Amino acid sequence: AIILVHWLLTVWGCMNYMFPASYAWGNFSVLAVGIWAIVQRDSLDAIMMFLTGLLLTVLTDIIHISVFYPPNNYLTDEKRFSAGMAIFSLLLKPVSCYLVYRMYRERGGE
Repeated sequence: AIILVHWLLTVWGCMNYMFPASYAWGNFSVLAVGIWAIVQRDSLDAIMMFLTGLLLTVLTDIIHISVFYPPNNYLTDEKRFSAGMAIFSLLLKPVSCYLVYRMYRERGGE
């Protein structure tokens, strides 16, 4: 569910080309690592890389949103929607990090 929600929010955040390609590459590559963590249930490395990637994308998303958010007079409805979905994804990531950390602990991580 974590992967699906963040995938959908990232797709909607990238819909209007408001953010550079690095926003999409960073988020989608972390989601690919998340799929790897789902497939290999016994791997602590996969879940730890997913958690680390989520934490790093929190930082990069803050930078992308703050640098590339357009001024008020250039905001269209599509840009508002894209930015809103990117911000919602950013606000949801700490919850996702907590859930992934719990999965890490369940797999035997310390």
